[in-house]
Amino acid sequence: MPALLFYAVFVLVPFVLTIVYSFHRWNGVGEMTWVGLKNYITVFKVPNLLATIVHAFWLVVWFSFIPVGLGLIVASVINRVANGRFGDVARTILFLPYIIALVAAGIIWGWLFSLSGLVNQGLSFIGLGSITRAWLGDFNWALSAVGVIGIWVLLGFCTVLLSTAMSKVDPSLYEAARIDGSSWFEEFTGITIPLLKQEIGVCLTVTVIFALATFDIVYVATAGGPGNATSVPGLQIYILAFAQRNIGVASALAVLLMLLVVVIILPIQRLNKETY
Repeated sequence: MPALLFYAVFVLVPFVLTIVYSFHRWNGVGEMTWVGLKNYITVFKVPNLLATIVHAFWLVVWFSFIPVGLGLIVASVINRVANGRFGDVARTILFLPYIIALVAAGIIWGWLFSLSGLVNQGLSFIGLGSITRAWLGDFNWALSAVGVIGIWVLLGFCTVLLSTAMSKVDPSLYEAARIDGSSWFEEFTGITIPLLKQEIGVCLTVTVIFALATFDIVYVATAGGPGNATSVPGLQIYILAFAQRNIGVASALAVLLMLLVVVIILPIQRLNKETY
């Protein structure tokens, strides 16, 4: 009961109030005015607001699909050729970015991606100086640069989770496959991936939610700029609610973000249930 009470006060009540606010025009102080679906229509009619949802989908690719795919490959390599103490060290190093505060990660990568940062210095060193730029300040590349930060943060989490799951797979399955002349890729696609569907589902669930709800990294690294190039729903909700005092539209965008999370997560959960 105490846990339920806290959950109701800090989660359920705000959730219901957000839905209520989304049907009103309100500045957070005065009286609310019923506007029906007008706030939701505004989200879809204002290009900058609609763009945040598109950006969120793009970040799902960078924050979820790429880290999970790379995590599978890295975990497989570690379990195959780097087990033991070296494997533990590798997993620890990869996992460190996940436990670093996201604000710190945004600051660090802001320095690395600057015009005179380490990334551009490295590109110049290998003869690619012509493509150097202020990555987080470029309209075309800023969102992808934020995506790289997401990969750096989440790769270790996916690798450690999947590596632990791989260590529980019966080694005799791999031995039988090798006797039959299977290659590493055939073992990977025929044994590893099918037996890790549940863990892959967990990784996808966590990283998709992280991508759609991201705020810290974008706020610190770009503040949604340049222009609106890296604005995401979480950041736009903050700006609408606390800077522009437009609680109704902010709440409508928050509700749409929640629905977006549900729409993407439900198929992943269904895939998990099919593996039981």
